[in-house]
Amino acid sequence: MKNVGKNVDISFKNKKLRKIFESDLKLKKEFGKVNARRIQRRMIFLRAAPNLSHVPYRPPERCHQLEGSRREQFAVDVEHPFRLVFKPAHNPLPVSKDGGIDLKQVTAIEILIVEDYH
Repeated sequence: MKNVGKNVDISFKNKKLRKIFESDLKLKKEFGKVNARRIQRRMIFLRAAPNLSHVPYRPPERCHQLEGSRREQFAVDVEHPFRLVFKPAHNPLPVSKDGGIDLKQVTAIEILIVEDYH
């Protein structure tokens, strides 16, 4: 599955979350002014990327795969300690030769939550 010349397709866990993310006012009300601004910045990076391998793994975005029961999920930093959590929206998941998720083939994600999971 190639995504040449396209950006990552973004969906949301549910309609309520999508509506919050589509409204500056609702985003600020739900997560506060600083987190809302950072969430918007992270969404710009996610939307602009042709695939997940193009989302920076260094700060400030710091895209990283989660562990344990959440190993099919990823997160980007918001305002410490909050993270924007998402998962690849592919079935089946694109797998690399080493058995991990092939980030170059992840061209669609589903936003799950913004939370402090620590």
